Amino acid sequence: MIATVYPSILKGDQVAPASKSSMQRACAAALLHKGETVILNPGHSHDDLAAIDVIQKLGAVVEVNEAAIKVVSNGVKPMGSEMNCGESGLGIRMFTPIAALSEQSITIQGKGSLVKRPMHFFDEIFPSLGIQINSNQGFLPIQIKGALHPANITVDGSLSSQFLTGLLMAYAATEKYDVEIKVVDLKSKPYIDLTLSVLNAFGWNVKHNNYESFQFFEHAPLKPFIKYTVEGDWSGAAFLLVAGAIAGPIKVKGLQLDSSQADKRIMSALESAQASINFQEDGIVVGPHSNSHNDKMQPLTAFTFDATDCPDLFPPLVALAAVCNGVTEIKGVSRLAHKESDRGLTLQTEFAKLGIKINLEGDTMKIHGGTGIHSATVFSQQDHRIAMACGVAALCAQGPVEITEAEAINKSYIDFYTHLQQLGAKVDIQ
Repeated sequence: MIATVYPSILKGDQVAPASKSSMQRACAAALLHKGETVILNPGHSHDDLAAIDVIQKLGAVVEVNEAAIKVVSNGVKPMGSEMNCGESGLGIRMFTPIAALSEQSITIQGKGSLVKRPMHFFDEIFPSLGIQINSNQGFLPIQIKGALHPANITVDGSLSSQFLTGLLMAYAATEKYDVEIKVVDLKSKPYIDLTLSVLNAFGWNVKHNNYESFQFFEHAPLKPFIKYTVEGDWSGAAFLLVAGAIAGPIKVKGLQLDSSQADKRIMSALESAQASINFQEDGIVVGPHSNSHNDKMQPLTAFTFDATDCPDLFPPLVALAAVCNGVTEIKGVSRLAHKESDRGLTLQTEFAKLGIKINLEGDTMKIHGGTGIHSATVFSQQDHRIAMACGVAALCAQGPVEITEAEAINKSYIDFYTHLQQLGAKVDIQ
């Protein structure tokens, strides 16, 4: 698919997409919860659909409609010998420890960029938990055979917090309380806060000691019926908020200001760039510095930002920085190597086509903004966030920007181009 985004002025309201981080965790908790769960405001991105498929493969009975998903489960009881997590990094890392609660031999599959992403932590940790594992030298496919027996372990948290999320959920489900998980150099702490929030919402009692160790405590009997509402997605909404800052103003609805999601920190970056921000009862209004519709290239200001704990913000931050006058510095480049693409290099390559110079200096990215965004053809690199970043930057380009393999957005924000159109952008799809 090719999406062509034209320079546009945006206005109006838009509801943020459902958070796939919240949605996938809710699916996992619903599988582990013995009883009935109703998930409200469910997502329908490819990663969300993959999570629904996985919990069905692992024994849950699922009924899906547009407003809610009903999950009936009696714990992890695999229906076959294989599960496929699609292209979801969270899915593969979270559901593999959960699948290992069963004594059945299971082959874990993925597709697309996921087959190139390292999974060596399974090989390192699983044998100490009584899990047999056979991986493709640290890559997919992976064969496991449980059952998982919780033990005191130490996990390296520097690469990803997603594996820790799976371990926390699996340990909680065993209801064994005399063990702890120690973590060294944990990144993305807000994502672990989200995991603990979901576990607590379902009734499990898991706490951390300065994110260095996690312990499991007795809890009241779990309720047979749980109702859980998926949050609005700050990761996807970050692109809308940046679009409003450079081409708005627009109002974004459906976001929780007290969310545990790491990517709500986009608001501090927008503030640093001197975008206009107005918090209202029903949403957040974000616009250019002067709120004027006469010149969408408003004099936003270069900023500095540490994205180490929220690396998914790099693409929308680069789109924002491209319009800001001066050199923006973003820290945390080391977190980008093992995403859907090597995002540091991908952002540098694709934004160069748009006339934006990006330097990668160790763990810091420097974006030279305010020099004008060129009309060009860019390649999503099959990375959903790269496609969206280029689409947002195109709103302030000197001419149309053509995005090839634009369907990459379906992984997380399937309505992205439609939402831009509803806000007044001209977007052609072919």
